[in-house]
Amino acid sequence: MQPFIPSSQNLKEFSFRAVFIGLVMCIILGAANAYLGLKAGMTIAATYPAAVIGMALIKLMKGTILEENIARTVGSIGESVAAGAIFTIPAFVISGIWPKFFTAGNYMTSAFIMFSGGLLGIMFVALLRRVMVEDAELPYPESVAAAEIHKAGQGGGGGTGLLFGAMGIGAVVQILNQLSLYATAWAKFVPFRETAFNLVAKGKAAAAKGGMLLTSPGISPAYMGVGYIIGPQLGALNFAGGVIAWGLLVPIITYFLAPGAMPADATTADWMALSVTVWKSIVRPIAIGGMLVGASYTLFKMRKSLITGLKRSINDVKKAAAGEATIDRVNQDISFNWMHVGIAFAALCTFLIAAFIFKTTFLVAFVAALLAVILGFFFAAVSGYLVGIIGSSNNPMSGLTLTALVITALVMVLLGVKGREGVAAVLGVAAIVCVSSGVAGEMLQDLKAGYILGGTPWRMQVGDIFGVILASAVLFLPLMVLHVGDIKKIANDEINARQAAQVQVIHYEGNRPELQKEYTLEQVKALDPDTQKEVLKLDAGFGSPRLAAPQAGLMAMLSKGIVGGNMQWPLIIVGMLMGLGFVLMQVKSPMLVSVGMYLPLETTFAIFIGGLVKGVVEMIGKRKQFSEAQKIKVENNGVLVAAGLIAGEALIGLLFAALNFFEVKYAIIKDPGMFFISLLILAVIAMILIFVPLRNPGPADAPPPPKA
Repeated sequence: MQPFIPSSQNLKEFSFRAVFIGLVMCIILGAANAYLGLKAGMTIAATYPAAVIGMALIKLMKGTILEENIARTVGSIGESVAAGAIFTIPAFVISGIWPKFFTAGNYMTSAFIMFSGGLLGIMFVALLRRVMVEDAELPYPESVAAAEIHKAGQGGGGGTGLLFGAMGIGAVVQILNQLSLYATAWAKFVPFRETAFNLVAKGKAAAAKGGMLLTSPGISPAYMGVGYIIGPQLGALNFAGGVIAWGLLVPIITYFLAPGAMPADATTADWMALSVTVWKSIVRPIAIGGMLVGASYTLFKMRKSLITGLKRSINDVKKAAAGEATIDRVNQDISFNWMHVGIAFAALCTFLIAAFIFKTTFLVAFVAALLAVILGFFFAAVSGYLVGIIGSSNNPMSGLTLTALVITALVMVLLGVKGREGVAAVLGVAAIVCVSSGVAGEMLQDLKAGYILGGTPWRMQVGDIFGVILASAVLFLPLMVLHVGDIKKIANDEINARQAAQVQVIHYEGNRPELQKEYTLEQVKALDPDTQKEVLKLDAGFGSPRLAAPQAGLMAMLSKGIVGGNMQWPLIIVGMLMGLGFVLMQVKSPMLVSVGMYLPLETTFAIFIGGLVKGVVEMIGKRKQFSEAQKIKVENNGVLVAAGLIAGEALIGLLFAALNFFEVKYAIIKDPGMFFISLLILAVIAMILIFVPLRNPGPADAPPPPKA
């Protein structure tokens, strides 16, 4: 295939402005995906928005298409580092390995984990790039779409107005949300009553025997944007998990718990609290069992591709090593010797983390480093192969990470490693493999787009190294701001409520001996946020309804269960049997249903609404008899609008989390009420997602562009 810019032509490419714009996008898109992943358990591929934003800025500076290619490549790598980070690093907090998240040691550990994983992914992709990128059997759908965006931009096309306009709308709605100018959700407990016959026989008033906690969809542009991108079918599967959790399991469990758990004069607030407790302590572990089977089933369905990828990865190393004498510019990778240096350095970082931070023996640290390299290589190859077939948006990173975690945990058990050190080592290796596979998939996608455009591979690889270094150094900060900011906000509300109730002393009743004493409210105020969370028993930070982090919760439970021996096996097994039932019923994505059970209902409900909106757009397109070219243009426009809504909400959400972190006061309305205003906002977002993509479908006889 002849590149758009031939190898003989040397345009300006690896410029300061291109790399700088890419690095800025790397942090912004990475932070936005960290926000989205912690709240919704999903991330979106950053290649498309990075291509649009990078193209717009480079064109303003009269830059070249190859500079746009570098900016997009560097800009999109932050999303894959963030995805690996949010799937694993919160597990250190959820598992109890890090009682306090915000420390210098934890920052350095997280940074080195992200850097080691990212560097491994880049080096392995550089090793395999030529064989995989030039393979005619791998269509790379999202890479072709990204390349076409740049080509269209040369003729004045783009879509930046849609993206930035939607970002502004998402930002405004999130500002109104943070100031509590409207109610973000509505909840009502509907009790189950005794039958009329029993009431007459007992001669008393109706008494509640359990009930159902009903909630509205969350008023969130980001959730609706996610639903729009994944579509009506997947959105419905995700919501089905919420219906199973809150419409079946929670009500039936509270019904049987009620006689012994609730007094006869229990209030509605008591019943709602019981429902949430049942969901957290019983339903969520069942959901984790379902996720375990769902991830395994996803990998099983891809077994042919996985086996092919593993076989090819071994052969491709030999071909890559033998192909060092490439001459043309579009086939120049990082030197083979530098690849070895990068892999060895990443392995050394893993060894040092395990030995000196997690306090394992040198043998265990050596095994952990060896596992990180071996598993990182195979899963990077598999990830790249899957991205070539289905695109990075559908890359099963959580399934690959789960496999790496289970393998590492079993090896640690065989080595006799137990307790905190073993759990930490398992999570560390899993995190490195997760970041490695994510970076590998994203980078191969960008390298394919660069190959189509005529970019120079080694320059793109060096640019991605810069991106990984910056993302590794910075992405701990949005995680910390979100986690600590959420705790501070909830702790402040709880302390104010206790002051209003004239509570003077709090007695700690948890499992940490060093905290066993009585605290005054002033003493609680002086504690660090994570300790406040422990003393006040707050449902805040990682693992709370606002930052659910489902994949991290799964990793934490499995690592503690296998290595620490305290798995909630009865509930996990029930969940696994449920997942098996989904498989036997031929459910398209058992993993997504289980994730829906793990997430708060308002989250899955809003994602479902976004999916329904996408279904409406498709239905209108079909009724208007759009051509294939028009359908694809409408879909691409819709993805841009949805991505903008997500980015706008995420960035403002991070801003307000930072205000909470620094304890900056801002005016809010205590009880906004009038939920119809919230429904109006929901309707406006839906109308934007429907009418903006449909506004300009283009001519019916235009050649169909590739899907974004």
